[in-house]
Amino acid sequence: MSQLLLAGTYTPFDVKNLNAGDTAWVLTSSALVLLMTPALAFFYGGMVRMKHVLAMLMQNFTAIAIVSVTWIVLGFSWAFGGNNQWLGDLHYFGLHNINDVVPTLGTAQTTPTMAIVAFQLTFAIITPALITGSTADRWKFGAFVAFVAAWSLLIYAPVAHWVFNGYGWLNRSLIPSSGGHFFAQDFAGGTVVHINAGAAGLAMALLLGKRRGWPKEAMRGHNIPFVLLGAGLLWFGWFGFNAGSALAANNLAAYAWVNTNTATATALLGWIVAEKIRYGKCTALGAASGAVTGLVAITPCAGWVTPLGSLFIGFGAGFICAYAISVKNKLGFDDSLDVVGVHFVGGWVGTLSVGFFSSKAVNSFGNDGIFYGGGGKYGGWSLLLHQFLAAGAVTVFSFVGTFIIAKVIGFVMKTRVTEEDELTGLDVSIHGESAYEFGPLGGSGFLPQPASTKESVGT
Repeated sequence: MSQLLLAGTYTPFDVKNLNAGDTAWVLTSSALVLLMTPALAFFYGGMVRMKHVLAMLMQNFTAIAIVSVTWIVLGFSWAFGGNNQWLGDLHYFGLHNINDVVPTLGTAQTTPTMAIVAFQLTFAIITPALITGSTADRWKFGAFVAFVAAWSLLIYAPVAHWVFNGYGWLNRSLIPSSGGHFFAQDFAGGTVVHINAGAAGLAMALLLGKRRGWPKEAMRGHNIPFVLLGAGLLWFGWFGFNAGSALAANNLAAYAWVNTNTATATALLGWIVAEKIRYGKCTALGAASGAVTGLVAITPCAGWVTPLGSLFIGFGAGFICAYAISVKNKLGFDDSLDVVGVHFVGGWVGTLSVGFFSSKAVNSFGNDGIFYGGGGKYGGWSLLLHQFLAAGAVTVFSFVGTFIIAKVIGFVMKTRVTEEDELTGLDVSIHGESAYEFGPLGGSGFLPQPASTKESVGT
């Protein structure tokens, strides 16, 4: 298969390889992951002030629409086409040749290529949506739309090719010189999604500047139940994110499911333990943030580690990230909803954890980590080094690339809202509506005031 693909050719999907169970699982997982973006909208929406909540929801829902277009036109082809180490080709441009197998899957592909398109689309959608947590309350909507379109093609697609494509330079599992072993192991997107979005969020937070009044003014979230609802739906959808990345209804998917739930549970506990130590109280917001941190950290590990390993990964990530979110105050950058502390730091913790906890007993396609006696050219400390290099490469590329894209857009249009719009609230100033209308109370028999009375009180 490798020689055939390295010759620059594609092979048609053989319907004899079609597995109905695998296809059903991939499509179901796609729906679960798509739900995660509206879940993220509520998670973030509850953490912003009341006057900005619709703007946050609009950005997340609009990301679904924008990336659904860019992915179909070019994004999928650049991410999963070809055998180049840096970027895919145009073979799948506009989803042409969609009956050909994905090169990185080859004869192992048991689902139609269109199912792979659908599944990976949902990853491409939620990644730029994550960035909005760093930029809450101050990003102009038009500039955001332009940014997401450009970023999904120029940053996300190349990074997805590097890591998810077997010919990518951070994967290399299909490059003959690698001996068929991974250069870096990322099961479901610790680097592609979380480190990528976290680095981009940091760049945008620095470029847009601080919110008016931060950090002196209290900017507490207006609806913690929204946050918990969003976190719960993220927890639910993440089973598709991680277990779906097995691309088959098999034992590996089951491992990923159990590892995902285990790490999320222990991360929640780790976070609230850290809160208890620091503040003497365990908060609902902390519990929700801890759960999301566990989901982030286990993402690169889900199909490589044992459930016992996921216990340590989750607790460690929750405890570490509970402290990491305070770094923004010390360094002076306004990461509004802690994307850097949760997704960037959590992504790094998870990516490096593969180097310690990876076990070939779970997935023979990987390498044993340090705690499992890993040795040789690609296991143990070598694996940890490769994980570090992969995380570092994505960090630098995403941060610098994001900064350049935003600067270029800034030459064409303003990227930050005016002070007046920010003080008024983005819901009214940009979208012309508000999330909550508090009118007079009354039952079904309530009668409105006469026009003359309304005018007399200034209404």
